[in-house]
Amino acid sequence: MTSPSQPQHLFADVLSRVHAVCAALGSEGVLPAGIDLTRVVVEPPRDATHGDMATNAAMVLAKDAKAKPRELADKIAEKLRADPIVESVDVAGPGFINLTLKTTAWFGALRTVLEQGSGYGRSAIGAAEKVNVEYVSANPTGPMHVGHCRGAVFGDALASLLSFAGYDVAKEYYINDAGAQVDVLARSAFLRYREALGEAIGDIPEGLYPGDYLVPVGKALAAEHGDKLLKQSEAEWLPLVRAKAIAMMMDMIKGDLAALNIRHDVFFSERSLNENGNDRVGATIAGLRAKGDVYEGRLPPPKGAPVEDYEDREQTLFRATAFGDDVDRPLKKSDGSYTYFASDIAYHKTKVDRGFLNMVDVWGADHGGYIKRVQAAIKAVTGGKAALDVKIVQLVKLLRNGEPVKMSKRSGDFVTLREVVDEVGSDAVRFMMLFRKNDAVLDFDLAKVIEQSKDNAVFYVQYGHARGHSIFKNARETVPSLPEDASSRVAFLRGAKIDRLSDPVELSLIRQIALYPRIVEAAALAHEPHRIAFYLYDLASEFHALWTKGRDLPYLRFIIQNDAEITIARLALVQGVVSVLASGLAVLGVHAPDEMR
Repeated sequence: MTSPSQPQHLFADVLSRVHAVCAALGSEGVLPAGIDLTRVVVEPPRDATHGDMATNAAMVLAKDAKAKPRELADKIAEKLRADPIVESVDVAGPGFINLTLKTTAWFGALRTVLEQGSGYGRSAIGAAEKVNVEYVSANPTGPMHVGHCRGAVFGDALASLLSFAGYDVAKEYYINDAGAQVDVLARSAFLRYREALGEAIGDIPEGLYPGDYLVPVGKALAAEHGDKLLKQSEAEWLPLVRAKAIAMMMDMIKGDLAALNIRHDVFFSERSLNENGNDRVGATIAGLRAKGDVYEGRLPPPKGAPVEDYEDREQTLFRATAFGDDVDRPLKKSDGSYTYFASDIAYHKTKVDRGFLNMVDVWGADHGGYIKRVQAAIKAVTGGKAALDVKIVQLVKLLRNGEPVKMSKRSGDFVTLREVVDEVGSDAVRFMMLFRKNDAVLDFDLAKVIEQSKDNAVFYVQYGHARGHSIFKNARETVPSLPEDASSRVAFLRGAKIDRLSDPVELSLIRQIALYPRIVEAAALAHEPHRIAFYLYDLASEFHALWTKGRDLPYLRFIIQNDAEITIARLALVQGVVSVLASGLAVLGVHAPDEMR
């Protein structure tokens, strides 16, 4: 079999070879000509003893081929056995095909890392498709807290991952600057304004925001307006104070996010949906009504709700049940104003109008019940052309040595994001917020995330990168020609005799390096950046384990004093590890230090 043109990485290479086999079977009449191969995948087997890779080709093509999966698998396996990079092929169960590759294939994978450098793992599966990732979107009523922190890190890492996988990503923040909560903010700021003018305000009244973070807002209002606002009615001063408070809160929020190296591309104002005579919410409702998706009607009382909590009235309803939701949803309140849901429909329609048919929203744990209605609305607005994936980020329990952390004086009732970042650093926050699946509750221990131990994942991964650079430094005694400059070093190591790497633990580490591009693509398709964090920890663990074995078994050390050739080959392996660790950490927004202090 002739080898196909060199794909980006080994898993893609093997997939192209499986496709070529299927095409050959198509020309022989075993498979229908032009059969859809998009469902065929090549991935690591669940059980490592089954081989290096597995494909589902026979399982997903058997129906179209009108064949039994096992019989089709045998025919695919027969042709794969003739491939020059395949050592053996086994058919398991109802038709899974397990492949073991020749050692030379893995040597080629390591050479690919050295050739592609920082581009290794980067994918084109996104095909420049536009994706809108909306995350944080916290009410602009105070500083970011540790709960916001997790959603911020998750959304930012997901956006970075999607960009790395070839998507055209826009990072968006939806400013909830309309509604009752920002009026409460304005009244709270007005109290601090009176305080700035010398008035003793006493205890903050119940229902207003008590945090000291509004003191600067009060002082800014006093500097700008003097005592003029005191002479105005609330209807007059409220819009002025609200606008100033929101602007200063957003500046503070942007500063908090910048401490985590998070910067959004778009800040979209909820208030802009319905101001200056531009009623985009009403226009969206009218468009849905014209299609028959909005009507006037009554809703049955909620199950289990007391009668006095239910208002039986005719109201404007979105026919959400026609698009997969459980009940139809109100679009207007009894006073005629729009519901929050109506504004949300109009807001998401603006994303579609801006060219985003692929959208990801990152929401907090208390918004799970809201997902189906928004997804239903997007189906209705776009005729099913757009897709919304909502990722729920669960709660963070902030601890110190296992004990709950007390609330912040600055905020009044929570621990701020900035306090956490200032204490443990951006790297620890970002990595550890991702070192657990987003929909699982996270225990974040301020003491443990700065420990220098294997139990601290961020330290262990960063130490792996630093250890690699330490090996390069120490190797120059044996290999004086090893360049110090990173790009020159990589170019030098491309000439390494990689086939000298024959020990099983070395080959196992190469296999782990070769897995990286497949992990990137799978994580991007699933919208799960935690997969990158898990993978980096596994790679670092295997690297550290090999280093430790070298202490007990001198022949496995990376630097062999009287054998420059094997040393250079092993330095090429170290370079593979270092390159992938740096790449993965960059995707997560975490630094890859050359040395640990």
